[in-house]
Amino acid sequence: MSDRSIFQTGLGRGLANFAPLTPLGFLPRTAAIHPDRVAVIHGARRITYREFDERARRLASALIRRGIGPGDTVSAVLPNVPAMLDAHFGVAMAGAVLNTINTRLDARTIAYILEHGEAKVLLTDREYAGTVGPALERLGTRPLVIEVDDALYDGPRDRLGEVEYEAFLQTGSPDFEWAPPTDESAPLALNYTSGTTGNPKGVVYHHRGAFLESVGNIMMWPLPPRAVYLWTLPMFHCNGWCYTWALTAMGGTHVCLRRVDPPLVFDLIKRHQVTHMCGAPTVLTMLIQTPPEQRTAFDRVVEIQTGGSSPPAKVIRAMNEMGFNVTHLYGLTEVHGPSTLCAWQEAWDSLSVVEQAEKMARQGVRYPTLDGQMVADPKTLRPVPADGRTVGEVMLRGNTVMLGYLKDTGATDTAFHGGWFHTGDLAVQHPDGYIEIKDRAKDIIISGGENISSIEVEIALNRHPAVLMSAVVARPDEKWGETPCAFVQLREGTAATAEELITFCRDNLPHFAVPRTVQFGPLPTTSTGKVQKYTLRERAKAL
Repeated sequence: MSDRSIFQTGLGRGLANFAPLTPLGFLPRTAAIHPDRVAVIHGARRITYREFDERARRLASALIRRGIGPGDTVSAVLPNVPAMLDAHFGVAMAGAVLNTINTRLDARTIAYILEHGEAKVLLTDREYAGTVGPALERLGTRPLVIEVDDALYDGPRDRLGEVEYEAFLQTGSPDFEWAPPTDESAPLALNYTSGTTGNPKGVVYHHRGAFLESVGNIMMWPLPPRAVYLWTLPMFHCNGWCYTWALTAMGGTHVCLRRVDPPLVFDLIKRHQVTHMCGAPTVLTMLIQTPPEQRTAFDRVVEIQTGGSSPPAKVIRAMNEMGFNVTHLYGLTEVHGPSTLCAWQEAWDSLSVVEQAEKMARQGVRYPTLDGQMVADPKTLRPVPADGRTVGEVMLRGNTVMLGYLKDTGATDTAFHGGWFHTGDLAVQHPDGYIEIKDRAKDIIISGGENISSIEVEIALNRHPAVLMSAVVARPDEKWGETPCAFVQLREGTAATAEELITFCRDNLPHFAVPRTVQFGPLPTTSTGKVQKYTLRERAKAL
């Protein structure tokens, strides 16, 4: 046999057969093919793809004229408005890195993010002057502040910035010639984690990862051409799960929404023939709780993706009755958003709604753009048996995993131990390959030596007809170390006592997993709809 392969000579990578992957090219392509198609709807305003492309180029050009270039951070404290979409293309077209900031953060945290990320520019809406203003006062070096004066904002209009956004755009050229990065692993975006146990960590996205995550979204939902997408998901959250880029690639229409207002959501679905939307489980709950007289009926099925905890059977049933088809997925900030989706199997069509909900409670299978996913022992990296019972940590690897944590080599090395990204989520793997999250590692309750999955207790509670949603955390206990403490939000017009719910759980759970304490009231959530369990833990300690 020859010691030299026929494929070793004259073949390789060059300009003709290689280009760095980046989602930025989606916009110019769609604008060239469908220049007059409506790209963005915001109230009465319509922006075509030709105009969208020009706005992104103007933003890039204007930033460069202000001295912004490769490696500089441009931060944004914005709701889901056209300027936020512009930023997802224009900032990186200038070579800079986009840092979208949670609009519900306090002034101290916003200041920390601006300082840690070394923001050179801040795009901000006047609605957030009450927190952004004090945040800026904490900084030693103030970034260039550009104000978005949105016509749909009807509150106080306190001034913060040196220039208004639309005026700033006019200082840039609509014919600006941008170039993709020479290195597809170059930073594209900077997103900060929730920081529930300290200062938030800066997660760095890259062009290659964002491109492939966008493609994965298109493949796994799937996202069709000309989809009409309602922005019930904050664009600041994992860059809108990368749908800011994915929808643009498919020539879809972005319907902007400053905040989730259920009656307005129903109205926009009808008015604009919305086909797709995303949101946390709380968004589904808000829609279900909307009084019938405040709902606008629509005559098509709307696809809706939800992350976080799995939706109870009654939530899926109620959403179906209103015309929504729910898809459950799983992901993290560190992997550009969704990485795993509960892919529907044809065999499930004949199951009851309850049985279907049990299948959908599982987080599912990996995206085709994710190289590897396993449930394994975090120390040995040995996969657990696929028996649906043995718990291990979810680990991911591939092109859609972050570059790392900004200025935190130690945390990055820990997260990437053994060549896998350690999610901190505990799960089982079923014989059919679908994974099911059981808990965050920090949320496992250890009572008398028994490990209790807070999620399993929540699933049991949510089956009670009076329970709308629940969250379970550990409460310190002198005898058992800790015991389950349940926080429950009841459905409107229903009633239940703590004793009734405890008895209900005792019939559906091992006795050691039954909550010893039940508290009633609204559950605290983050801006992305996740229950703030760290807040509930503090409440449980004080009981």
